[in-house]
Amino acid sequence: MKDIPLFTTEHGAASLILREIPYRQVAYIKLLSSQEPEGLLEECVGFCRACGAERVYASGEDLPEDYPLHTVVLQMQRPRHGLAPAEACLFPVTAETVEKWRSIYNEKMAKVDNAAYMDSRDGKEMLQKGDGYFVHRDGKLLGLGRACGDAVDAVIALVPGAGEVVVRALAELLTGESITLQVAATNEKAIRLYERLGFVKTRQLSRWYRII
Repeated sequence: MKDIPLFTTEHGAASLILREIPYRQVAYIKLLSSQEPEGLLEECVGFCRACGAERVYASGEDLPEDYPLHTVVLQMQRPRHGLAPAEACLFPVTAETVEKWRSIYNEKMAKVDNAAYMDSRDGKEMLQKGDGYFVHRDGKLLGLGRACGDAVDAVIALVPGAGEVVVRALAELLTGESITLQVAATNEKAIRLYERLGFVKTRQLSRWYRII
């Protein structure tokens, strides 16, 4: 199911993220502009439910805050220099291994708030971008992730305590002055790991509220 970047009604405009509906029955609404946010939200929710969504989350400056807060997406950063290297090997995702990477990612991220399901199209885009990796040590798969430029975009640890190694290994690929990542505020375990590695919260990227 495709997202709708611009969904317009007489009440205003919003962006609808519908791609999660076939897999998790979840939809997301970003209110863009509205003089009547309640009316816009009602129409957006109705459309999402008609598409099969059982849960709907929304964000936006005009969103009434009497809805229960679901999560806050945070940005965290630290200088790239000074982070100790990892004693691990990185293997880029290939056409032969992309489905394995995608399967592991979807399984591990299924219960993480606001983590997007990765479909086959996303796998092809990752191959084209070349930013997906498996992290190994002594022949054992420790985890996987995505990293490019100055951002670590995904961190998955498959062995207890391996998260730090995975982050350090991915960070060695980056070229910017700082390392940037995003994390849901409800993912407390990940936040503790990042803070232990010297990351600090720099700003809130979005606030998501449970609508239904």
